[in-house]
Amino acid sequence: LLILFGLAACQPEPAPQTENGALREMAAETFLADIAQQVAGERGSVESLMPLGLDPHAFEPTPRDVTRIAESDVLIVNGAGFEGWLDEVLKNAGGNAVLIEASAGLTSRTPGPSEEVHADEEEHEGDPHFWLDPLNVIVYVENIRDGLSQADPQGKDTYAQNAAAYIEALRALDAEIRVQVETVPPERRVLVTNHESFGYFADRYGFTLAGAVIPSANSSAETSAQQLAALIDTIRQSGAPAIFLETGANPKLAEQIAAETGAQVVTDLYTHSVTAPDGDAPTYLDMMRRNAALITAALR
Repeated sequence: LLILFGLAACQPEPAPQTENGALREMAAETFLADIAQQVAGERGSVESLMPLGLDPHAFEPTPRDVTRIAESDVLIVNGAGFEGWLDEVLKNAGGNAVLIEASAGLTSRTPGPSEEVHADEEEHEGDPHFWLDPLNVIVYVENIRDGLSQADPQGKDTYAQNAAAYIEALRALDAEIRVQVETVPPERRVLVTNHESFGYFADRYGFTLAGAVIPSANSSAETSAQQLAALIDTIRQSGAPAIFLETGANPKLAEQIAAETGAQVVTDLYTHSVTAPDGDAPTYLDMMRRNAALITAALR
């Protein structure tokens, strides 16, 4: 399997194409498939390996998934250790796909003074949730553009044009979120989340991370009674107005904490998956707009 790490020095042979000339492109996560589709445009259709609504932390590839990867010309992943299953699957899949690591070139955030560093962050090479900062996604777009251009040189100009247009949309999204955040008093810009996924969002827009129900970058980790008690104390001391949960998260622990602290529980943030076209967040841009709207409304 040929690996591209963003602007890698290797120059691969163009990937084989289907009979109609289109690349068979696959992205690991649904939000990543949407981002990649904006770059591919009409030159290809990017399929998601994971189904809508699935938490990638809980994803376990099936034999059919391995086959789908083997049949792909291009596989796009987030990288930074987020797809813990990747190495084993690539060994089993074989094939001749070009692998694009979307987050290549980005540096994992440094935890703030009030944040704990957990063992799983070393396993994940730090926090892999780069995409929750729209300006980080510019790097994703550039890496995808370059990878697709190497796999399909004839589409290079199209990929460059599509990428440039989408980068402008990402910059506009960033400006839009900044305007929303300005409506929240600085002392109320405090985030308590289901698990530690909003670090890059907090860093970009000036929020303080007070804690998480699951104090880990992996939503599949467990929480101890001692950690819950510490979080309750933290919320009381910080005055955090709300606890924010992603779609699919079990609200039971958050509701217990809310009963102890008076914090509001806000559900249905989209962090790992977009929705169906008729849903609340059918694209990455929609996903981020919805998250920003829910967060700022709850904290005002």
